[in-house]
Amino acid sequence: MTASGLAPLADEFSQEYWDAAAEDRLLIQRCPGCGQYQFYPRRHCTGCFAPDPVWHPASGRGRVHTYTVVRQTPNAEFAADCPYVLAIIELDEGPRLTARIVGASRAEVRCDAPVTVVFSPAKDGVTLPNFALVGT
Repeated sequence: MTASGLAPLADEFSQEYWDAAAEDRLLIQRCPGCGQYQFYPRRHCTGCFAPDPVWHPASGRGRVHTYTVVRQTPNAEFAADCPYVLAIIELDEGPRLTARIVGASRAEVRCDAPVTVVFSPAKDGVTLPNFALVGT
């Protein structure tokens, strides 16, 4: 699936995440002090506030926490993609992230459905981690 829309903007905290996605790898941060995983990228641990969490390979597996079907958007950059499923995915490691569900009909998506990461090319050479239902 090729996603249209806007390419995400990498910054000093997220550049490594986007570089890994370009190599079909999903990374999340983990605190070396307390071991807590977190996402989105930050300069400190959200559990114990220790500085400099490290990047850790994620399993790429999780479950649909919740989702919505985007049928229309005020953003012209995403209009051609409608309708699509936008979900909050709870990774097996614990953190939640927002991503599209791809490769399944909207009727197949449900809360708590198992998913696995798939990587999709997007605009400007960026690769997006999306998710597919397991078994579809």
